[in-house]
Amino acid sequence: MATIDQIKELREATGISISECKKALEEAEGNSEKARELLKKWGKEVAEKKQAREVGEGVVASYLHSTGKLGALVDVRCETDFVARSPEFKVLCHELALQVASMNPQNTEEFLSQPYVKDPSYQVRDLVNTYIARLGENIVVKQFSRLEI
Repeated sequence: MATIDQIKELREATGISISECKKALEEAEGNSEKARELLKKWGKEVAEKKQAREVGEGVVASYLHSTGKLGALVDVRCETDFVARSPEFKVLCHELALQVASMNPQNTEEFLSQPYVKDPSYQVRDLVNTYIARLGENIVVKQFSRLEI
């Protein structure tokens, strides 16, 4: 049985709904690490189901390094304007722009398979899948650009 503190901690760490966190902890018999792995697996499954859905909204996000000599733009799409304007989606887009600036990927497939700069145990694809599970919509990185002096 999962305790309220365990559920709260997992919720704060992942941003996934309380009911999903509780379900994962119960299935993992209270083991937080196993519960995180379950949530990650479930997020991938949700993302796979949503891949066919059309992404007609989104934002172009930017990152500019403090030196002013390195910047990145990323075009991230989602299904609805409601999600495109949400603070969580904007955080994801900023993180993706930061990733482009840091790692200089050459194409979208390489970008999605790179280790996430803030947590190398995750790939960028895993980060996007986590947000798909959180927000309940398909999210696609359409294009990006990196400029450096």
